[in-house]
Amino acid sequence: MAKLHFKYGAMNSGKSDTLIKTAYNYTEQGLNIATIKPSIDTKGDDLIIARGGAKRTVDILATPTTDIHKRVAQLMKTKGYTKLACVLVDEAQFLTSDQIDQLFAVAKDDDISVIAYGLRTDFRTDLFPGSRRLLELADNIEKIPTMCHCGAQAEFNCRKRGNRFIFVGDQVAIDGEEAITYDSLCGVCYTREKTKHRPKTQQ
Repeated sequence: MAKLHFKYGAMNSGKSDTLIKTAYNYTEQGLNIATIKPSIDTKGDDLIIARGGAKRTVDILATPTTDIHKRVAQLMKTKGYTKLACVLVDEAQFLTSDQIDQLFAVAKDDDISVIAYGLRTDFRTDLFPGSRRLLELADNIEKIPTMCHCGAQAEFNCRKRGNRFIFVGDQVAIDGEEAITYDSLCGVCYTREKTKHRPKTQQ
């Protein structure tokens, strides 16, 4: 029976790069795959873009109302596939809880392996809805490590506007939009920055 895998890591851990390499490895062996990306991730439009410059066009650009289970079946029919070896999902944290259930159905009802890559928590350290559901349903959960600038393992995704860390705001703000960037910090550096930028009345 196929499994639903969740591979998570902080920003800059190479999740998209790993997905692109995994897709290449499957197709090099002549195996059919499907790639999915949430439309809310507007960076690159219908492209998965890795930090190193690698790119891959997605097969399904999922809006919040897309039924992924049905779209995978439609894609197979359109392309004439009798079997998919794997479904690869980028930025899975942006999918809805229902869409994670649909990915689970792809694995369990259709016997197609699903590998979902994404963040576990946002810049406020809150779980994304998609990540929460993946943690509840995934057969396998794997952490992709990355490093903080201090050399320790990074755990937290920290939002910056310009050169300043910010700790309040909407959950979703895409990297590169409105001068927003992200940095990956370990727990010690995260706490230090949050304390540094806390309003004086709260200190």
